[in-house]
Amino acid sequence: MRALITLLKTELKLTVRGMDTLIFGVVFPCIVAIILGIVVGSRPAFEGADYTFMQQSFGAIAAIGICATGLMGLPLTVADYRHKKILKRFRVTPVSPALMLGIQFIVNLIMSVASFVLVLAVCMLFFGYRMTGSFVGFAMSYLLVLLSIYSMGLMLASISPNIKTANLLCCLIYFPMLIFSGATLPYEVMPKGLQRAANILPLTQGIKLLKGTSLGTPLENILMPVVIIVALAIISIGVAVKTFRWE
Repeated sequence: MRALITLLKTELKLTVRGMDTLIFGVVFPCIVAIILGIVVGSRPAFEGADYTFMQQSFGAIAAIGICATGLMGLPLTVADYRHKKILKRFRVTPVSPALMLGIQFIVNLIMSVASFVLVLAVCMLFFGYRMTGSFVGFAMSYLLVLLSIYSMGLMLASISPNIKTANLLCCLIYFPMLIFSGATLPYEVMPKGLQRAANILPLTQGIKLLKGTSLGTPLENILMPVVIIVALAIISIGVAVKTFRWE
């Protein structure tokens, strides 16, 4: 337990000092929330809607932190530690490589949750946001999406032979998801053709789930995103376990 706490403190300090995860995973979602709140304010999501555009978009904004930490922070750190032989060196210490991976998961989870809390605070304090759905249901959906995206990030780290490849793969997946999944550009304002293309992105399905639970939509409307997200998590974990290398 002492080794876990010590290593967790060290990795948190390194993450904060590195600034990348802090900026893109925590600060950037808050900026998006502020811009969206200023532009649309409390306007209805569409004519006749009983919820605001901000309420409709909250799940998407909350997913930005998951996307940044899961598809950039986690896989790049693991790939970098393998490249620098750090995982190999932990084999001869009381800290196992498995514990090291667990610490990375916890660190990025903390960053993602911090992002969610700050976004929620900004939306509630400055733009009058209120969640119409079940907060418990939203929290469960948030964790499910997080586990799925993090599994995908670990898969990217596992299949990458070196840090350069990991960086390339993460960028190729992270930026299209960030832009076209509905996280930054609202899905509802996209042309129909772009919406159909965006539907193939895993984060798009995750955002649909988060939106559905935050708005309290009927269960059948979020069943398909749940199936897709769970299937993605299972496949990603399987590939990660099969291809993972400690050195």
